[in-house]
Amino acid sequence: MLARLAAKRFNEIRHVFRQPSRAFSTALNYHLDSPDNNPNLPWEFTDPNKAKVKEILSHYPSNYKQSAVIPLLDLAQQQHGGWLPVSAMNAVAKIIEVPPIRVYEVATFYSMFNRAKVGKYHLLVCGTTPCMIRGSRGIEEALLKHLGVKRNEVTPDGLFSVGEMECMGCCVNAPMITVADYSNGSEGYTYNYYEDVTPEKVVEIVEKLRKGEKPPHGTQNPLRIKSGPEGGNTTLLGEPKPPPCRDLDSC
Repeated sequence: MLARLAAKRFNEIRHVFRQPSRAFSTALNYHLDSPDNNPNLPWEFTDPNKAKVKEILSHYPSNYKQSAVIPLLDLAQQQHGGWLPVSAMNAVAKIIEVPPIRVYEVATFYSMFNRAKVGKYHLLVCGTTPCMIRGSRGIEEALLKHLGVKRNEVTPDGLFSVGEMECMGCCVNAPMITVADYSNGSEGYTYNYYEDVTPEKVVEIVEKLRKGEKPPHGTQNPLRIKSGPEGGNTTLLGEPKPPPCRDLDSC
């Protein structure tokens, strides 16, 4: 009886993690082969990226080439349209001469590595406390409703996907989203922040991206300059005065 219940539960778990809606980098850290993601599929860097691989490796001593695992995985992800198949991880392991499990450990730890397909424009909504207080849940809901997908699903045209990212360091400009642009492969890859967004503004950004436009990144509040206050500074209006004595020991 217990064996049957355990087997049923195990099959339910396998079914859940076979669904396309599972989280990309936050799913349980194991791999299930699929027709488009299995170790038998050939994968290698393009000729231009092979030159980049050599340049990346040149930054590290020859006996520490495994230290290049993160930039090489990032390059592989850019080349492969925003996600890392297991065959790409194996290719990186071969280049840096480590067992594949060492590469899998890195790819499953860092949330910016996606292990399932994403859209050409991967929209990441910050979900940490300052952005949440400033309405990030409404931002995500507006994106999901407008695109007609659930979190971590890809739109039927392959253009967009929406995920969540933890703090990206723009708390003073909360709420914010990031757009990882894989539409032009590794040659045209960009990772831009859009800050001070509203539900209406993120929909506008999506539609501009759909048209092939490049909406200006940074703050979306016209009354702010970068992370400055609305309407301009009210303090620190001039050059700061130097300290009376820079040699503290002689003061």
